[in-house]
Amino acid sequence: MTLVIDGSGLTIDKVVKVARNHEKVELHTDAVKRINKCRAMLEEKMARNEIMYGVNTGIGEFSEVVLDDEQVKQFQRYLVYNHAAGIGEAMPLEHVRAAMLGRINVHAHGNSGNRLEITQTFVDMLNKGVTPYVCEKGSVGASGDLAPMSQIALLLLGEGKAYYKGELMEGKAALDAAGIPVPGLKARDGLAAINGSNVLTAMSALFLHDAKNFLKQAEIAAAMSLEALKANMGPYTTKLHEVRGFAGAVRSASAIGKLVEGGDLKEKRIKCKVQDAYSMRSTPQVIGAAHDALAYAQSQVEIELNGVGDNPVFFPDEDRQISGANFQGTPVAVPMDMAGSTITMVCVLSERRMNRLNNPALSVGLPAFLTKGAGMFSGLMLSQYTSDMQIAEQRILSAPASIQSIPAAADQEDFVSMGMNTALKNNQILDNAYGILGIEFMAAAQALDFRDYKFGRGVKKAHEVIRKYVAYLDEDRPLHDDHNTMKKLVKSLEILDEVEQEVGKLE
Repeated sequence: MTLVIDGSGLTIDKVVKVARNHEKVELHTDAVKRINKCRAMLEEKMARNEIMYGVNTGIGEFSEVVLDDEQVKQFQRYLVYNHAAGIGEAMPLEHVRAAMLGRINVHAHGNSGNRLEITQTFVDMLNKGVTPYVCEKGSVGASGDLAPMSQIALLLLGEGKAYYKGELMEGKAALDAAGIPVPGLKARDGLAAINGSNVLTAMSALFLHDAKNFLKQAEIAAAMSLEALKANMGPYTTKLHEVRGFAGAVRSASAIGKLVEGGDLKEKRIKCKVQDAYSMRSTPQVIGAAHDALAYAQSQVEIELNGVGDNPVFFPDEDRQISGANFQGTPVAVPMDMAGSTITMVCVLSERRMNRLNNPALSVGLPAFLTKGAGMFSGLMLSQYTSDMQIAEQRILSAPASIQSIPAAADQEDFVSMGMNTALKNNQILDNAYGILGIEFMAAAQALDFRDYKFGRGVKKAHEVIRKYVAYLDEDRPLHDDHNTMKKLVKSLEILDEVEQEVGKLE
């Protein structure tokens, strides 16, 4: 199947299909017409010697410097050279591919003024598997993601490096091997290729896809722990949440109710307390708030995916261009800072439930640290330490990047979004989250093995999947392999897939 790009309708799910699953893309015929129409207007303006930012002027602090005809020919090359100033390890290929897709969708509006060859080259690179080598760090998320986008744009000059068929090679060699001609850069082309927050938006789109699946698994782990702790399931009645009105809480309560369906606890055949601790009965409100936060973040990211993030922006029907700041990453950085912190919040709740499983004063009859030989054995005592360490790191990373602006470019660029920092730290938060939730899963499975009543269908299935990979802790053993195994299992989505096959979609 081929994704047709027309400047609208680009969703997070479509980004995932192209970035990870290598779905093919093509430009809509209307997009081709718009790109050509805008380019024709720009060339007419150049012929009239009109002054246009980034076309026949310098950029940033040099925007008042007017270039002569010979300088205009060379400027775009030097612009890309100068801005390809990143640092660090190679960015994951899926992030680069998603950023290229986003840039194609910007061009499809016909407001960027570039030649069609530039956009088509990005399309060909996606379809033929040529992915530029891009350093992970360097963008401040305003004037777009200039450093990483410029490393992508080096390929338009037949320079830089790229991955092709699993091999890193010189950019020109990769393009030649794939049969893609080098378009070169003419007036406006370079700036049109780099001047948007496409990388941080791409990374945010992929993060949100993964974070939504993480929250579903957090609900599965919660259901397992709740059954092991003999929780009062009254607080999971959807009617309770409907009268308050938060959609995420209603959804979360419904999902957890579905997971425990058919079990003795849900059917009230097990005695429970009148009222449990907050870490148990507040789960729908907390995970629900995270669902709502991610939904808002998704709405903002998808606006950006389908908007014209560029500067200047050209309006061919009015024979006009406007220079502004549509490259500014703040509209994405702000909700994504919130999205990352909500994942941390859900992990804090997970650890509190894990603590109750371990603590004999709180576990409703479970053995201390979930071991039958307390004293000789320490059970899952140290698993909590590992979880706590990762949460401490998450909390550090949850400080918002969007308030961390540092002026640059002789104070011409005196407020920047730092949205790339948001995207980078969110990925670290989520990586830790897989480990934290994996430990709760492991502890909940261990706790359920000490109980002799019937569990809900979803909980039972999750327990079965976990036991395929991590054995019951009969006596102490090194736990690092179990922790890493569980982290991989959470990341793989196997628990989620198996449970949803058993009880239906958790949404």
